Amino acid sequence: MSAISGIVNLQSPGSAIIEKMAASLEHRGKLKNIYYGTTVYLACNNVKTVGDISGESFLQSDDKLSAVISGNIYNAHVLRSKLAANGHNFKTHSDSELLLHLYESYGRECVNQLDGSFTFAVYDQVRHKVILGRDRLGQKPLLYFMDGKTLVFASEFAALEQYPGFPTALDKESVSNFLSLQYVPQPDTIYRNVRKLPPGHILELNLDNNHISIRCYWQADFSIKNSTLNMDSATAKLRTLVEKAVEKRLAANAPIGTFLSGGVDSCIITGIAAKLLYPAPCDTFTAAFSTAAYDERDAAVQSAKIINGVTGGNLRHHQREIKADDFSVAEMLSRHFGEPFADASSIPLYLLSKFAKEKISVALCGDGADEIFAGYERYLAMRYAEKIYWIPRSARKLIFNGIASLFSEHGERSKSGRIRRLMKLFASPEKVGYFNLLDRCPAHVKKELFGPQLSEVIDYDSSQCFTSLEWELISKDRVEKLGELDLRTYLPGDILPKADISSQANALELRSPFLDTAVVEFAARLPMHYKLSAKRRKYILCAAFPEFITPELLNRPKRGFGVPLAHWLRNSWKAQAWEKLFKSRLTADGFIREDTLKKYWDLHQEGRDFSYLLWNLVTFAFFLDRQK
Repeated sequence: MSAISGIVNLQSPGSAIIEKMAASLEHRGKLKNIYYGTTVYLACNNVKTVGDISGESFLQSDDKLSAVISGNIYNAHVLRSKLAANGHNFKTHSDSELLLHLYESYGRECVNQLDGSFTFAVYDQVRHKVILGRDRLGQKPLLYFMDGKTLVFASEFAALEQYPGFPTALDKESVSNFLSLQYVPQPDTIYRNVRKLPPGHILELNLDNNHISIRCYWQADFSIKNSTLNMDSATAKLRTLVEKAVEKRLAANAPIGTFLSGGVDSCIITGIAAKLLYPAPCDTFTAAFSTAAYDERDAAVQSAKIINGVTGGNLRHHQREIKADDFSVAEMLSRHFGEPFADASSIPLYLLSKFAKEKISVALCGDGADEIFAGYERYLAMRYAEKIYWIPRSARKLIFNGIASLFSEHGERSKSGRIRRLMKLFASPEKVGYFNLLDRCPAHVKKELFGPQLSEVIDYDSSQCFTSLEWELISKDRVEKLGELDLRTYLPGDILPKADISSQANALELRSPFLDTAVVEFAARLPMHYKLSAKRRKYILCAAFPEFITPELLNRPKRGFGVPLAHWLRNSWKAQAWEKLFKSRLTADGFIREDTLKKYWDLHQEGRDFSYLLWNLVTFAFFLDRQK
């Protein structure tokens, strides 16, 4: 658990402000230290869970360098030994001091030496510059804005909001993008003048002229394929890499365990962890639901039995039925996210983290496998779509929209809902088909819904947040490009913030072995048919761990970590959601037209499924009401 915050180039005293910023992040770790400069202030909140805990946050060296870093550096011992052999003298065991010595040796390229999940800031008084960095995949958040000549940055919005000049003007295009995607895509935020530092990037502020430059230092390369590696060799190599990634993340000075669902990814991570920890016990945790369609407790129990049969029985499985329809938890989490975020699976993830925290402080999870090994069902849907795109759009629109109309809107998890979405995809223009598959608030709905406050973006095309990235995507395979796109959008915009905020709110640290740099780079170089076969997703990943991935597990339908939103909005959440939609700034201040919203609300209550749209608007209302 960790966080950083800072104020750079503030001409008036900022000690009280940085202290408030650090205090707002104490759920992510105790305040370890604050650097008070003349115009620069840096703070680090940290509970050290990797390496030697004797080192405090080291903030300044004799060479007029100061640094703060949050997260985990898995190769810290290797780097420290290498630097010591080259004459560097260490006073502590902290990662901040390690970063300072790396900077002394490599300058801003020091970021390339780091293996882990992290954000950092270095203040170089000699060269008059400040450098911010973020890990390769975006596992740790970093937000920033400029107030005149002053740079303010932090791990969460809550810290930024402590700054008196926090810019509160809304970015209306980001509102539109959020309503479509359920999150605000990077580098934007809901605020016009606040940004997210993208994953794999560093920001450099020149204090002489206040010029900011942002540079990408890492990107997964999908252009070069390892075509000489046959399937058997590739499977063996992948197995080794994933096992090493898990082993790195098991290094901890705190109790550690895993999350286990009924799916492939968490089963593999839990199985490897149990093997590596043997004969010591390995605790694993599962959230159970009262709604059968979303409950994976039986599947998790079967996975635990399989793992214990392989490892010798050291896996200790814990499960608890959670009350995920607690509306107050949803509202509380919205404060932690700091901007509208409508992935409702954050609620059970928060409750699962709270449950796990009773016994452990660090948990391993399976995040990232779907993006790098083609695990989402939508990738298979797009492969099918490729085969019919030769049909003229006019004909496809007529044929497949007609078929879609035969199937009712009773939820995405229903058979009819899945067929309906597939037919809509087939009818879509090829360029925006993938976006339309994910869009929760299509353009025609926005035209009906948007009130005076959003009139300037009523014709804004949110698909631009996907199509604008097309020139940057380098995979030659059209479907693999979608996984590459998700690494730029969905993973850092939805999956990783959800994991970070939901766990850190409980002072639990979540680690993702599949997001190990070596694993991601290897997966990027695999031929696509190794990952997505004719009918099987994550083909090579399943083949790499046959002892855990039994035929029974493979044939289970993929459920994900979803919640029965549609049902809750008609039942346990009905009164509270109605109050939030119709008695808040959402409609009172003219963001959303009340008459149109009432239409969609009534249609949902009558049995059609508009749960995503309504929940997006509820979470937007949470946000707006906090801005008073």
